[in-house]
This record gives sequence, C-alpha cells and structure tokens, in this order.
Amino acid sequence: MSEQKWPAAVEAKLKNLPTQPGVYLYRNENDKVIYVGKAKNLRNRVRSYFQSSRNHDPKTRRLVKRIRRIETILVDSEVEALILEANLIKEHRPRYNVFLKDDKSYPYIRITKEPFPQVFVTRRIIKDGSKYLGPYTDVKQLRHIMRTLTKIFPVRSCKYLLNESVIAAGKVKLCLDYHIKRCQGPCEGLVSEEDYNAMIRQVEQFLKGRTRELVTELQERMQREAEAMRFEAAARLRDQIEMIENYHFLAQKVELTDLLDRDVVALAQEGEDACGVVFKIRDGKVIGRQHFYLDGVAENSEQEILVNFLQQYYLNPDECPRQILLPAELGEEQALLEQWLSQRSDQRVEFVVPQIGEKKKLINLCQKNARFLLDELQLQKLQRKDQVPFNVQELQKHLNMERPPRRIEGFDISNIQGKDAVASMVCFVDGRPKKSEYRIFKIRSKDTPDDFTMIHEAVFRRYKRQLAENRPLPDLILIDGGKGQLSSAIQALTELGIAVPGQPIIGLAKRLEEVFLPGQSEAMNIPKRSSGLKLLQQTRDEAHRFAITHFRKQHKKSTLKSPLDDIPGIGPARKKHLLTTFGSLKRLKEASLEELREKGKLPEKLAQTLQEALGGN
Repeated sequence: MSEQKWPAAVEAKLKNLPTQPGVYLYRNENDKVIYVGKAKNLRNRVRSYFQSSRNHDPKTRRLVKRIRRIETILVDSEVEALILEANLIKEHRPRYNVFLKDDKSYPYIRITKEPFPQVFVTRRIIKDGSKYLGPYTDVKQLRHIMRTLTKIFPVRSCKYLLNESVIAAGKVKLCLDYHIKRCQGPCEGLVSEEDYNAMIRQVEQFLKGRTRELVTELQERMQREAEAMRFEAAARLRDQIEMIENYHFLAQKVELTDLLDRDVVALAQEGEDACGVVFKIRDGKVIGRQHFYLDGVAENSEQEILVNFLQQYYLNPDECPRQILLPAELGEEQALLEQWLSQRSDQRVEFVVPQIGEKKKLINLCQKNARFLLDELQLQKLQRKDQVPFNVQELQKHLNMERPPRRIEGFDISNIQGKDAVASMVCFVDGRPKKSEYRIFKIRSKDTPDDFTMIHEAVFRRYKRQLAENRPLPDLILIDGGKGQLSSAIQALTELGIAVPGQPIIGLAKRLEEVFLPGQSEAMNIPKRSSGLKLLQQTRDEAHRFAITHFRKQHKKSTLKSPLDDIPGIGPARKKHLLTTFGSLKRLKEASLEELREKGKLPEKLAQTLQEALGGN
C-alpha cells in the first residue's frame, strides 16, 4: 500500500475487503457514485487502485483523488458481477465510466400480453409481460417498418382490452380497418384467439428478420388453401409473401452466402466522443442498423470502450445472435462476455474478428458508418457552440459585455431570522437551466439575519473551490439583491484574487427589476420586454425557488429535532420505543429512574444520562 493517507472510511474499508467476486462502487465527497467496477477478487482489484500512483494513467489518478467512500457488493460468480456492473453503470451513469448516452427516449415496438395482443410503438417500458423489440435509433426507419407491418399483417389498431366477456357482451363494434381488410375483427369474435396469436407470432418473426422461415410457412399455408379451393385466402397469402420479400429485398445492403444470424459491431472515437454501430444480420441479410453515442470515453483504449459498449448494448436486447463480428479482440474480457451471452441466450455465442472476405468488408462498412455518425455529431456540436441564443445576445448588448454570457450562475439566500439559512446557486447555459450544476450551501457564518454576510460566504466558498479545482469561472454572476448584496459578493471575489472588472457580476433587485453594476451608484434599467431581462429574471427566480425548497427541508428537519437526538446511546429505534411507551417527552422527563429502566428497557448508566440530559426527577 502507498504511504499516502486516505480518508478514514477508505482506510477502514481497504483493511476489510473480501476476496470473493463482486462489484465495487467509488463515491465522492457528495456521496455520488463516480465509478463502478467488477472483480474476480475484490480485495486485490480495489487495493490495486491505492498502490503507488506512478503505474496509473492520468484518468485513474484523478479518480482515486476523489474517492471518499467505497461500497462492495458480493455475488456468486464473475458473470453475475458483469451483469450487476452493467446495470449499476446504467443506473448511476458514473463520471469515470464509459456508458451509452441516455437511451430512455429511444422507441421500441411493444407486443402486449393479452388475449388479442396490440402492436405499437412506445418509449416507455412497463414490466407487465409485454414483449419489446428494439430500441430503434432511427425513427424514420421505424415508421417505415410499422407502415409495412400493418400492410402485411391485419393487426388490430384499437386500444380496447378484448377478452371473451367483452366480445360476448358486444361492447366493441367493427371499425373502418375491418372493412378495408386491415383488421380481422377480433372485437366481434370474427377471428379466434388461436388464429390471431398465430399471426402475432408471424409479426415477431418479421420484426426479428426471420423472413426465410416465415415465407416458407406462408407458402405451405397458401398451398393448402389452394388445394382446398379457397382461392381468395390463397391470394391474400400470396400478396403477403410478395410484400415480405419485396421489403427485405429493398432493405438489404449486403447478403452473405451463409444464413447464420450475426451482429456486426464497430466503433469510432475522437476525444471525448465515441459512436458504436451494430448491423443486425438475420437469414444472411442486413435487416437494420442501430447506433449509440457514448460518454466517458476520454483516455480509454478502443478495447475498453468496445467491452463497455458490448456489455451495455446486450444487457436488455430483444435477442442475441450466435455470432458477433468485431473489429478487434477483447483481451481477457472476451471469454467472460461469451460465457455471459451464451447463458442468457441458451445457445453458444462467439466473438469473431474477421481478417479477410465478405465478413471483413462488413466490419469496414460498419466502421465507416460509425465514423460518419461521429463526424455528424461533432459538426452539430460545433454548430451549437457557434450559435448564441437570442436572449443571451440581448443580455450581452444591454450589459455591454465583451463576450456573450453563455454561462450564468445565480445566487440567492433563504432563512428565518438567520436560522437554518441556506444559499442556492443555479446555473444557466445558453439560456437554459443546467440542473446538474446546481449547488446548495448551508450557511455557517452566523445565526442572525444578515444577507450580506451570507452572500459573501456562499460566493467565497463557490469560487474558492472553482479556483482550487482549476475550473473556469462563469461568464456572468447574478446576485439576487441590490447594491449591498452586490458589494458583499464583490468583496468575496476580491479576497480570492478575482479582479471584478474582468469577472462580470451584477445584482438584480426584485422591486423595480433594477440591475446594479459594480462601481455604479445608479441602477441600470433594461427594457421590460427585453428577452435579456427575462433571462435574468428567470435565473433569479430559479435561484429563489431552489433556495426556498432546500430551506423548507432544512427547517422541517430542525423543527422535528428532539432533545433525545443529542444523547449518546439513544438511536432511532430506542427513541421510538421511549416515546411510544411514555407517550410524550413531558412524561419521559417526569419518569423515575426505575421506570426508565423497567418500562424504557434502558441500562442503569444510560437511564441516569437520559434523566440528567432531560432535567427530570
């Protein structure tokens, strides 16, 4: 172990780490998870972070400096650790992990679990037994799939819950879809539950790209219908087959000579951005492409990013093929990932890195797609950076600023007669609130109502930390208040060595919405209809709301505080028992030593301590 001193909680944990497989979580000073990892041997893996930092890369050194608490979760195997790690990364989105950007908004195709299932697009996953296919990252492609699906399969479009009793009671009537042959009329019992669900199974085959076996099944049915002289039914099946074959003929970009199901995966990375692309090949045809952008990739190798991408992409997929083509080997993680995917899909899954032939061409095509999509993302970022919102431009003009105030940090104070005082800091970037950057400061300076001192403390603490961590200062600091509050904030900045002429800061007084600038005795009046003034008001009001919300929480907590909370040996369970037994704090004070021992179930010494603390008998 290194000679460096770590926080007491970390030191204690390092001495008592288990040797079993599991997952470890590192938390920072705000108790936020900043890294999640897995290990075959937790003790060896976690302790390796705290060895001499000379062997660590810069990213790991920065991570270790911020660790204040370690959590470990034991599991039975490496595979379980792999799954738990992926789930925790998805849940916490830690700063130092690689993770897929928020995919909550991606749509899925949902097949409901009911007698006559519905098939529709949704962005919400409900655990009610429904099947979900996706996610679909290309909404245009999804719309095309759904239009084609409804032409081929007469799936009901109504939202009614259909069962035997509803159908028998005649509560739902046929709609237009039935008359234009887009529905079989399950609402009036014109198709059996068995036949309707057989069609739903075909819908699943179609969506999963299993067109070869689907077409074979439909051809056999068409032959039987023709032999039975049911030519209209045979003609409908013929039309279905043609539409399915035409759809996949138009959709496919590449066709492989074998018919093995496989996914092709490739990555492109540049700086802090990365894009992962998956080609889905079913029955030898490319039936779809999915792409995902990744966060937290800076200073990670291509192999590390690829492992993390695969781990999270295959966490909840609709299916996993037998073969996954990759641009590079995965190192020591490869066997573990193959074992995990084989277990969850009940078939042997293997990773293959092709060197020549049509499979290598597929990898190259996938990589080209990833690079194109990444270039597109970076171009969009550049356009957003160059584009300054109108309200920000307006504010820059009114305040005569050298550069646009793209990042504004606003401060406000909330307290009652100085008690439970809190200061809030909110952040607006390009005219929009960035809630992940909001901060609350519990005021330490005094218990008397003095907004000037409190503003001074909040501003001082905020920018002392920013300077210590070498973080940039905002384009504009907004103080809720007039000349007095503004002067206190300027004094705090001056004490930190921040020159105010170079750091824009203003005060906004509520009564007349007057703007106060440093060194000016008279307030500036910005036109009431100005979008720049509205941005200042929005920032000020948001700081006020945020401060009030946290003040109420703090005040409620302090008003509910009991004298019992300060007595060593009286925890929440014992406190509850005492108040329940004696009925009130007053009766508890009046209780004799004997009653405290017998009714309160307290040891002799603790009963005496309690009686002395409460000033009882």
